[in-house]
Amino acid sequence: MLDLLVIAVCAVMAGAETWVDIAHYGQLKQAWLATFLDLPGGIPSHDTFRRVFSLLDPQQVEQCFRHWMATVAPPLPREVVAVDGKTIRRSFDRGRAQGPVHVVSAFATAQGLSLGQVAVTGKGQELAAIPVLLSSLHLANTIVTLDALGCQQAIARQLLAQQADYILALKGNQGRYHRAVKAYGHACCVERWRDYPADFDAFDRRHGRWVRRRAWVLPVGEQLAGLRAWPGLRAIIVVETIRSVPHQPGTRAEWRYYLTSCLDAPAVLIQAIRRHWAIENSLHWVLDVVFREDEARSRDRVATRNFAVLRKLAFNLLKQGKHQPGSLRTRRRNAGWNDTYLAQLLACARENNRVAVAEI
Repeated sequence: MLDLLVIAVCAVMAGAETWVDIAHYGQLKQAWLATFLDLPGGIPSHDTFRRVFSLLDPQQVEQCFRHWMATVAPPLPREVVAVDGKTIRRSFDRGRAQGPVHVVSAFATAQGLSLGQVAVTGKGQELAAIPVLLSSLHLANTIVTLDALGCQQAIARQLLAQQADYILALKGNQGRYHRAVKAYGHACCVERWRDYPADFDAFDRRHGRWVRRRAWVLPVGEQLAGLRAWPGLRAIIVVETIRSVPHQPGTRAEWRYYLTSCLDAPAVLIQAIRRHWAIENSLHWVLDVVFREDEARSRDRVATRNFAVLRKLAFNLLKQGKHQPGSLRTRRRNAGWNDTYLAQLLACARENNRVAVAEI
């Protein structure tokens, strides 16, 4: 089993995308792998890899991954931990009336590491997976950000119990709360703007567009008396984004609203809101473009979930291999071409694990 797991992780780091790729990698690298693995039966076939990973309990595999990351790379103090879901689009099977697998992940934005995942059978079950994922993470003194689906009192209460703060996007799914906060924000930020100057006001000219962001951190006033029962609520965050794109007529303004338990400075809160998108840009996008996850045509639901864990393991190991310059795609290519570099990645992971065990 250990040989199977190590070969699979090394192969995925080196560019493997299917069970056939993993077996082929093992055959080509058998002499090198034999320097630190027993390999009593040689290199397993691709059917053996597929069969074994189709029999492993995916919940146990995901739990082991989360526990390993909690010991190797726990979130830093005041780390922004973004939680969001992603669909593995080609994992559907129309013959079995089976939809694609949906994975809810937690991402440490400062470290750039995936902290864990919980897979569900559809996007509609994402809400049930969020508490399971959060309960397995060490979140003390972190800021956890969630989109509108995770804006639930039960989740806010759980985060406070885990000694974490939250920033929750408030949208129309919280009907009366959203209407009340929207009216309150308009009254303070538009009608009484002299009394409530923006706590944050900055221009951004990157990515070929002009963007002005203004933000207000507002106390929970009398107009929001109904929100005072919300667990740990300290403030309302109102964000106005004004965009002007060259060669496109006019400008667009967008208002967004958040609930938070944080007492940090407004600049910290705005940075945390922007960092939430790192889970899309630095994890989900990388899995799709570098690891080609959306193109993986795996119909077995168990094997799909376990292969998703292999990708995240490879992602984290490559992210920690910063002694090799270049993009993650370059590091992945080098891991396939250069056995010395791949050995350094494995040694780094082993050392991190040894230090973590010693600290425990």
